[in-house]
Amino acid sequence: MISLTDTQRIGAGLMGFGVFFLLFGVLLYFDRVLLAFGNILFVSGLPFITGLWNTFRFFFQRQKVKGSSFFLAGILLILLRWPAVGMLCESYGCFILFKSTLPLVSEFLSNVPVLGLIFTFPRFSMVLKKFSERGSLV
Repeated sequence: MISLTDTQRIGAGLMGFGVFFLLFGVLLYFDRVLLAFGNILFVSGLPFITGLWNTFRFFFQRQKVKGSSFFLAGILLILLRWPAVGMLCESYGCFILFKSTLPLVSEFLSNVPVLGLIFTFPRFSMVLKKFSERGSLV
């Protein structure tokens, strides 16, 4: 079992509520108040879990500046009452930020009993093979 400190528990709670409000905001046709509240909770919970310095280093690495700028611009667009465009921008930023971890996630999901069957489809396995060779889709 994973042992969490009190501050990490607070961060996990903030991030959990942030994801809940983000999903609920998308389900309610991009309600900007729920999306903004979810983004604020999610981004404020991240430093509680990883630490302020590690969060800063993650978002402002030289190779991740593009993804960070799209992610933060998406949050700003949501706060400025452009929720659909903001979510698109934020989604692209998340993809750019976490594309290096996608081969690991696909490997894990291919070993899950039911989802592993999906990974055996010819087209899907071809994309995954190309994806794992280069490390990213782009």
